[in-house]
Amino acid sequence: MRKTIEFIEGDTEGVSYSFPVYVFEGGPTGPTAYLQAALHGGELPGVVALDALMPLLRQADIEGRIRGKITVVPSANPIARAQYQAHELMGRFHFRTLTNFNRDFPLLSSPGDDPYALLEENSADQRLKARLLALSMGHDIVLDLHCDDESLPYLYVPKVLWPFMRDCAGAMNMDAVLLWDGDCGAAFDQASIDPYLGAPASLARFNKRIVSTVEYRGLADVDANIAQHDARGLYRVLVMRGVIEDEKLPPPNQFSGLAAPVENVEMVRAPCAGALLYHVKPGDRVEEGQRLVTIVQMPGEMDGRTEVFAPQSGLILTRRHHRATTKGDDLLKLVGAHPSATHKPGALED
Repeated sequence: MRKTIEFIEGDTEGVSYSFPVYVFEGGPTGPTAYLQAALHGGELPGVVALDALMPLLRQADIEGRIRGKITVVPSANPIARAQYQAHELMGRFHFRTLTNFNRDFPLLSSPGDDPYALLEENSADQRLKARLLALSMGHDIVLDLHCDDESLPYLYVPKVLWPFMRDCAGAMNMDAVLLWDGDCGAAFDQASIDPYLGAPASLARFNKRIVSTVEYRGLADVDANIAQHDARGLYRVLVMRGVIEDEKLPPPNQFSGLAAPVENVEMVRAPCAGALLYHVKPGDRVEEGQRLVTIVQMPGEMDGRTEVFAPQSGLILTRRHHRATTKGDDLLKLVGAHPSATHKPGALED
């Protein structure tokens, strides 16, 4: 294993950021994999999953069972990790530019393009994005580990890679898969798949490629047992796709969860401000018109509550972990059987 330290120059004199990169070289002809976590600095389930995966990779390396290069970036965003306000880590948006750290990645025309040549701004967050994309390019497997607020484990998968990635969803024990295409705000997964969309079939190899944003449940699901479970899932993917040899590993589970286009996601939003009383949780199946949330808008008043109902039948995928909302805030994601009447192109959330 080889460890290097990446440095990102800050936007003011005397400020810089660094993060470690671990590379297992493996054999010269096997499939390759890139795994990163905490692009949003406070999303830690992926960080502890990669930490639990590292001993498995080191053992495979010692025993000569790694067939292709594996690159691991357990904490990919030192800028976000340093953004605290009133003792609370706020790692989703760059404080200086107010841009989501998982938006506005350079979109390459081909895998050989230089990400730095496409930077619209030369800010620290843009330089970080270019470096992460450069580290990931050329790998057959690219997994960007995130988490939602309160959530089932699920994947975002480019439609061009489905159903080829069904085995991946099963190996990682995912409950759902959201399929997308087109523009999603130039997120990391879009930047990872875009260079191959116009490439020859011999280079694109969509039946062999994995690109996904992995949503590992919720922000509070940082637990040793869950981390071990998720690490085993990642390890199964690497074995199943031939990056690592392990004849002792049993076959992975078949994916039996929900796979739906992202257009079917109902982003249920708050019609008013107030305190949230949820009547459903992630994993619940609901019927159209079923009560989802009560918002206590004017406590003490006879008509001080507002009810929020399901716009269609479906699966509750996520809900917010906070219990105080403002008007227009996202409350939950409901995956229905039909396209949402309010769906808009682009990313589901800011």
